[in-house]
Amino acid sequence: MKILHTADWHVGKVLKNQPRIDEQVTVLGHLVEIANEEDVDLVVVAGDLFETAAPTPAAQGLVMRTLVALRQEGRHVVVLAGNHDNSRLVQDVYRPVLGELGMHVIGTPQRPDRGGTLTLTTRSGEQAVVAALPFLSHRVAVRAAEVLLHNPSQHNQDYANRVRAIIETLCAGFTSDSVNLVTTHTTMLGGRWGGGERAVQTLLGYEVPPDAFPTSTHYAALGHLHRYQEIGGPCPIAYSGSPLALDFGEEANEPVALIVQATPDTRASIRPMPVRGGRSLATLRGTVDEVVAAGEEAGDAFLRVILTQKASAGLADMVREKLPNTLDVQIDETYRAKSQTGEVRSRIGRTPTDLFADFLSEREIDDPRLGAMFAELLDESSGGR
Repeated sequence: MKILHTADWHVGKVLKNQPRIDEQVTVLGHLVEIANEEDVDLVVVAGDLFETAAPTPAAQGLVMRTLVALRQEGRHVVVLAGNHDNSRLVQDVYRPVLGELGMHVIGTPQRPDRGGTLTLTTRSGEQAVVAALPFLSHRVAVRAAEVLLHNPSQHNQDYANRVRAIIETLCAGFTSDSVNLVTTHTTMLGGRWGGGERAVQTLLGYEVPPDAFPTSTHYAALGHLHRYQEIGGPCPIAYSGSPLALDFGEEANEPVALIVQATPDTRASIRPMPVRGGRSLATLRGTVDEVVAAGEEAGDAFLRVILTQKASAGLADMVREKLPNTLDVQIDETYRAKSQTGEVRSRIGRTPTDLFADFLSEREIDDPRLGAMFAELLDESSGGR
C-alpha cells in the first residue's frame, strides 16, 4: 500500500502583509501531481488546512479543489482538523459535503464507530485501518475522554495520558491482516519545531510521548510541527512538515511530502518528495550596503533584513527601494533604543522641540533631519506663531 502524507498547508497565510495564496495554488497543485505520479492508494492530510479559523472564500475554494483532485482515480483521502482550523467548520460543513464524494473528514474527536476509526479497502483490494484524531486542546481532551472512554475519572489525568487512552481506544480495531495507521495533529515529545507553530499549543503540557502508539501500528502520520522529521518510537512515526516555508523561522526547512509504503507484514518505509512552488525565505544581516549586496544574490526569496546600524529617517524605505522583495526591516538589538532605567526628567519649562530631542536621544536615533522636520511641522501646526 502506498500512502501520501502531507499536513500544515495553512492556506490563507499572510506573511508581513504579503499574501501567499498564489504560491499555495502552485504548491498544492504539485501535491496533486505527486499523488498522480506515485499512484498512491491513500492520502492523509494531518491537519491545519487553513491558517485561520475564519478562512476566506479564496482559501476555502483552493482547499476544496485540492481535496477533490486528490480524491481522483478512486484513491482514499483522510483529512483532520488542526489547531489553526475551525473544528466545527471542518466537522459540520466539510465532513458531510466531502463525505458525499467518498472522503473521510474528521473535525472533532469521534468514537471508533462514528468515524474515529476507518476501515478502508484500496483499489487493489488491500485493507487499511486508520485511527484518526484531530487536534485536542486541554478542554476538548477532557470532553473527548468522557465521550470515548465513558470514564469521568479520566478527567483527573494529564493531557498526555488522556490522549494515550483515546489513541488506544481508536486503535482497538487494528488487525493482523491490515495496514494499521494512526494520524493525529499533536506535539510529539522529542519533536523539533519548524519555526512558525503556535508556541502555546506546542508547549504548556501538550507533548505526547511516542509510546502512545501501539506496536501494532505500521505508521503514524503526524501534523503540527512544520519541519519534516522522523520520531523514534514503537513504530515508524513522522511529521511531513509544511509544503512551503511559512515564516522566517522556517527558512532552512526543506518542503516535502512523504511517500509511505507498507504491507501488513512489513514496517512502513518513508520517502520524502520535494514540493515545488513556494518562494524561499531569507534573513539578511548587516549595514544597508551589506544587505543590499547580499540581497542581489537572493533571487526571488522574500527577505527579512536586520540592520546593524542606528535607525534614521527613511532607512526602511531605502532598503525596500533597493530590495523590493523585503517584507520586514528591523534594527539589530545591539543598536535598538534601550529602555529608560534612570529618573524621569520633568517636562516643566521644556519646549516640544526639547522633548522631541530627548525622545530621539533615548532611542539612540542620531538624525538631525528628524529634529528639523519636527520643528517645521510644529511651526506649521501653530500657524507660525
